[in-house]
Amino acid sequence: MVFSSLFFLYFFLPLNLIVYRLVPSIKAKNITMLVFSLVFYAWGEPVYVLLLVLMTVADYFLSLCIDKCEPRSKRAKLFLALTLTVNLGMLAVFKYGSFFLSNLKLLTGFPTSVPSVALPIGISFYTFQLISYVADVYRRRVPAQKSFYMLLLYVSMFHQCIAGPIVRYKDVYPQLVERRATFGDISDGVWRFSFGLAKKAILANTCGSVVDNLLNQKTLATAPALSIWVGVFAFSLQVYLDFSAYSDMAIGMGRMIGIHYNENFDYPYISKSVTEFWRRWHISLGSFFRDYVYIPLGGNRKGKPRTFLNLFIVWTLTGLWHGASWNFVLWGLYFFLFICLEKLFFSKIFGKNKYAPHIYLCVVVFFGWILFKFTSVSDVLTVLKGMIGLNSNKFINFESGAVIESNIFILLFSAVASTPIIKKAGELITFTFIDRWWAKTAYAVGKIALPLLLLLLSTAALIGESYNPFLYFKF
Repeated sequence: MVFSSLFFLYFFLPLNLIVYRLVPSIKAKNITMLVFSLVFYAWGEPVYVLLLVLMTVADYFLSLCIDKCEPRSKRAKLFLALTLTVNLGMLAVFKYGSFFLSNLKLLTGFPTSVPSVALPIGISFYTFQLISYVADVYRRRVPAQKSFYMLLLYVSMFHQCIAGPIVRYKDVYPQLVERRATFGDISDGVWRFSFGLAKKAILANTCGSVVDNLLNQKTLATAPALSIWVGVFAFSLQVYLDFSAYSDMAIGMGRMIGIHYNENFDYPYISKSVTEFWRRWHISLGSFFRDYVYIPLGGNRKGKPRTFLNLFIVWTLTGLWHGASWNFVLWGLYFFLFICLEKLFFSKIFGKNKYAPHIYLCVVVFFGWILFKFTSVSDVLTVLKGMIGLNSNKFINFESGAVIESNIFILLFSAVASTPIIKKAGELITFTFIDRWWAKTAYAVGKIALPLLLLLLSTAALIGESYNPFLYFKF
């Protein structure tokens, strides 16, 4: 089940909100959310809900053992190591098992056949949530949770279990214990959800359709140069709009019941360096690697060589987290290279130039998405050669020209929607005219009418739409 399915929009979510509203106590509301979350997760793959529950059981008991030990004692470290073994072991088996075995077979010829293991949806996200919880118990930042169902609720909450944001236990637990959804919360939540839905159903899906047409695997070697450039541009918009839309919807649904999840995106394409880009892109993942990998390894406190080694480890893991394929590892190391160059030469190269850093960032990220998109290195080389006509390909042909022409305006609008221009314009108009009675009336009507309009437009876009995946489900 996905947030942008008609079943979720018109049955599952309304039923969840109605039942949640009707039950009286906070405990009953939490149990309601737990039941709906487990049903949501089990909808597509009922077997793998057992994996989520069993991993939570292991972390529940081991975190209690850690809590009873002396802080940072050998016993506490042993139990922490056991939890990491369980969590990372399950992640390794289900997400990376086939990848490791296929590479071993390539090198040694063993095993003779590589089993295909279905990837449990969201395993990367809820595994990292469990790790952050146990690590914080070990560091005495939070006490171990005594109630199993509360820990399972934290891990499985359907708002963010499947594709983030990666929520920290210390941030969300106080809200699970005590919360109240004000009228402002509900209104803001409905608006944020509707905005995310439209971003997904209208913009991201259209960009994805353009990508599929222009970067078709079967015709990649003969694809015209312009169609490759526009296709990669469309993919850069799709991947941002798709993933940030999911986060918008998750944050919006949380607000509807009084839970405030942290922001996961902050208009990353307006950045002026790769370092800044990764402070704005998938913030919950970047902060996880910073707090639970980079800083424990020593961060930048042990000299430049050690700092670069720590960065190398973090970015190798960041790439691998996104998928069990060498292209993702190369993608992570690609950004590692530019972050190192920025630390060494950035200020010397760009000085006080106002526009060059942003142009540099856009170029780096643009070509980085090619590594992200294509799992085959040969396909990556084909795309790079095709961009400059080295595949004996044309600059443009009738078919790709028609696709570009019919979608150019929505691509341009998607590019604008990937920046804070619309938000800033709205804030400026509000600030300028909010004291006038007609502006207050228009604002009040808009808060009701605009989400409804976005819902209707999104529904129309989803009816009969065959392309409706969330890209980050496979990560």
